[in-house]
Amino acid sequence: MRALIQRVTEASVTVDDRVTGAIGPGLLVLVCAMQGDTEAEADRLAARLAKLRIFADEAGKMNRSVRDIGGAVLAVSQFTLAADTSRGNRPGFSTAAAPDVGERLYEHFMAALMREGLPVERGEFGADMEVRLLNDGPVTIWMES
Repeated sequence: MRALIQRVTEASVTVDDRVTGAIGPGLLVLVCAMQGDTEAEADRLAARLAKLRIFADEAGKMNRSVRDIGGAVLAVSQFTLAADTSRGNRPGFSTAAAPDVGERLYEHFMAALMREGLPVERGEFGADMEVRLLNDGPVTIWMES
């Protein structure tokens, strides 16, 4: 699985003028299931994310995790993270998992985050979403399981 992680002071997702998820301080995670991914990759990604130390400690060093600060996660499925831009001007997405597999792994990933003790908000799989965020830092991290 692939994830683009952004440290935020706040973030939200809106679908058809309805907020599906919103958080204060924490992580906005754009996540993509790739062909061949399994629940084990989703579990591994969630565990790594829960322990990722990208929040400042009292000395101002990135030494705290989202769990340490009592933050939340807003998880948004985004198959475009599978984009192949190596040829031409139109990206290809053939390495992304099929939609039914992608949705199952997205749901599993969110459940794994909750098992890690994190409050989780969500986007809506397959929907046209508006994602708003206030990036903190900015801190943006690319992660693969």
